[in-house]
Amino acid sequence: MFKTLKKYFEFCNDTNRKKLYKAMILGVLKAMFATLRIPAIAVILQGILDRDMSMRNVWMSLGIMCVSLTGQVLVGLKTTMLQTEASYNTSSGKRIEIAEHLRYLPMGFFNANSLGRITNITTNTMEMLADVATLVVMITTQGIITTSVIFLCILFFDWRIALILLAGVAVFAFFNSMMQKATIPVAPEKSKADEGLVAAVIEYIQGIAEVKNFNLTGKCAKKLEEAISRKQAADTRLEYSVIPFMCLQGITTKLTGLIMALASVYFCINGTMPLLYAILMIISSFMVYESLDMMGGFSALMRNVNIVVTQANEVLSIPPMDIEGEDHRPENMDIELKNVSFAYEDKTIIDDISLKIPANTTTAIVGPSGGGKTTLTNLMARFWDVRSGQVLLGGKNVKEYSFDSLMKNFSFVFQRVYLFEDTIANNIRFGQPDAPMDKVMEAAKRARCHDFIMSLPDGYDTVIGEGGASLSGGEKQRISIARAIMKDAPIIILDEATANVDPENEAELTKAIEELTRNKTMIMIAHRLKTVRHADQIVVVADGKVAQKGTHDELINRDGIYRDFVSERKEAVSWKIA
Repeated sequence: MFKTLKKYFEFCNDTNRKKLYKAMILGVLKAMFATLRIPAIAVILQGILDRDMSMRNVWMSLGIMCVSLTGQVLVGLKTTMLQTEASYNTSSGKRIEIAEHLRYLPMGFFNANSLGRITNITTNTMEMLADVATLVVMITTQGIITTSVIFLCILFFDWRIALILLAGVAVFAFFNSMMQKATIPVAPEKSKADEGLVAAVIEYIQGIAEVKNFNLTGKCAKKLEEAISRKQAADTRLEYSVIPFMCLQGITTKLTGLIMALASVYFCINGTMPLLYAILMIISSFMVYESLDMMGGFSALMRNVNIVVTQANEVLSIPPMDIEGEDHRPENMDIELKNVSFAYEDKTIIDDISLKIPANTTTAIVGPSGGGKTTLTNLMARFWDVRSGQVLLGGKNVKEYSFDSLMKNFSFVFQRVYLFEDTIANNIRFGQPDAPMDKVMEAAKRARCHDFIMSLPDGYDTVIGEGGASLSGGEKQRISIARAIMKDAPIIILDEATANVDPENEAELTKAIEELTRNKTMIMIAHRLKTVRHADQIVVVADGKVAQKGTHDELINRDGIYRDFVSERKEAVSWKIA
């Protein structure tokens, strides 16, 4: 328990840790106010035992009790506020810290780790940190402090009863430690089940159209049910692992209070303890029981705090790419790859490629699927780091740039566009959240999406579904182009931007791309002949190597992949349905 509390305190930043320390100091004061009930009762008991009961005793006792209650309330409010602020601020701060950390991780991390894990940590885990950790840390620390203050008070009156209390607390701490250890082998299983459930839910919802289309509702629901069952089984095993120790903790607290009371009676009978002290010790035993019992009940949840902190630290401990470059401004937008190689784990994707892309030119990258086209463009923008070789922008290695200064030079338009659940205007101004509305509308007009936006019920204030679910593919593409126009980066990378667009949208999308790429360095991955034939250079990538390079006219007159590619496309276009 103490290790987990220490781990949690270290997890908080300096500001929030100081708030927790202040709360602990005030917790001592609160506990001292709580123990004032003992002298308040002692005043009345002394008057009764001395047969000298008067209003003076009553008013004194009432005054002490009022000070006790008022102090507890006032100090308790401040303590609770400090602990709550520290816990919730830690949760929100860690969410932002994790989001920033994920931003600088290599893209390979997101391929190797399921969406369920990332989503679970950034949502459920952080929510548990805010809700559970706040309550657990508050009650557990206050229980420890209150028990310690009561122990010191009892020690002042009778060391023998204090020794009994100390022994009871030691046994309680032993069972609590055993309980925390019992969760260690089960906790990873629970974490995995949590991640699996989140992943299954996301997969089911995102693929609901395909599920219905192929009438796989029952089969996919079964997969979701299995994830729910695994989650239920993991949670149950975790609870079963702590129940025996929770029972032993409860028995220990009860026995500690009972033994303290019986010992006080015994010492009083044999004349080694005054009756007043014996009664006060019995009352103290109930206070100790109350403190330990509440702490024991909530300390069982301490395992959740440990799981939460561990999961968050695991993500934050993943080494990011080296982003500590300088804020360079390229002298020009020439891109050069020198003997670049890259691999996913042991699979080589890019194998010793050298390539020059002059500024303000259009380069088309073509080739068979899986040949490394998209990976090549990702290496240019440093979404991954090369395994060997160099990628240069303006004559400088991209690793010499700070990540933010490097990304200012690139805009991407992907085949699969992601739009956020927000207004269309905010999606367009995503890279410039403070941009005025006239600039947003200007970008939309250049991207050929102003007209369809104005036809929507709320125009630019229309809230679109997550991922742009309420828009067609062509409409989403044009909004993403408007977003790229707003960024106004000098290098544009188009990754199959027109691959899945219907003929009605294609003409508008082509015009939008022309607006986006005017006077820019354009790198495009495409399969359509009319998209690539006017490029300044065409690079054919196959099996991680540059198989061919040249203009359309040069490559069409050579045997090779490109001519085969053109022939296949022409043959496909000539097909007719009889």
